[in-house]
Amino acid sequence: MSKKVKPNSTKAQRTFAKGASQAKGLSKAMFNSGRISGLGTSLSYESSLKLAADWFRITGRGALHQLTPRAAKAYLYERAKAVGQKTLDRDRQALQAVLRQNGTFSDKQRLAVIKAEKQQQLKSRNYTAEQVGRILAHQSDRNAFSTELVAAAGLRAHELLTIRLAIERPMDDRPAAQEKFREGIRYTVIGKGGLIREVSVPEHLAKRLESLRLQVPVDRKDRKIHYKSYYDLAGGQSWSQSFSCASQAALGFSNGAHGLRHTYAQERHREVQALVGNSNIARVVVSQELGHFRPEITDTYLR
Repeated sequence: MSKKVKPNSTKAQRTFAKGASQAKGLSKAMFNSGRISGLGTSLSYESSLKLAADWFRITGRGALHQLTPRAAKAYLYERAKAVGQKTLDRDRQALQAVLRQNGTFSDKQRLAVIKAEKQQQLKSRNYTAEQVGRILAHQSDRNAFSTELVAAAGLRAHELLTIRLAIERPMDDRPAAQEKFREGIRYTVIGKGGLIREVSVPEHLAKRLESLRLQVPVDRKDRKIHYKSYYDLAGGQSWSQSFSCASQAALGFSNGAHGLRHTYAQERHREVQALVGNSNIARVVVSQELGHFRPEITDTYLR
């Protein structure tokens, strides 16, 4: 005789790991497989995927590694109601990477771009020279010097921790326009995706920088990423926070330390355009100097 099923019995509910665990595991797997080029991108994707994994679990759409294009699309339409286009695009790219990792997409397949419903503030984040001077007056000498370097060379906050003479560490093989860079001493920094790009530091700042050279390079950790630093420089998140605090004190507002890159981009675009007489060529030159992979990314900096 077959066993009778009790009327009050229920099927075991399927359970999945927490969103944070799913996101961390997948991001690590994609980084190790070369699907994600840089550790910074991996951490950014992990942040996006954690929220997505929690949503998929709550709505009964399964685990993140089982992601389907339909589930990804449903999540992105939901996210479009709450976030701006930049965040939505980052989430789309993270889910797209998962679909490629689990074999659903080929390397050439893409998720369709979805427009965010939330209006973005399209305003310039740059600072005037006078504003930068006032900010410097509210910083310590150490942080102020890093601010001067960023403003003069268009650096990212973490790139301060990676700066090194170009003759000691050459740049990656990348396009280089003839008009690229102001006069100065050439250094290289490690940018997004691990790209080693060249920057030009004015001679008076380079002289001060060399006075801070360490006899032995040290390990510096910023936002969970380890860097080998050759100079005793302020940089990364701690410098960025000091800049924002100084800006609030000096100006009553802050556009963030990244706003200095906007300032650099706009100044250099005007300089190169005056030199070559062509706005598009100037944009390409500035794009190369900033380490952007596509010139159109630079448009955001030129508003």
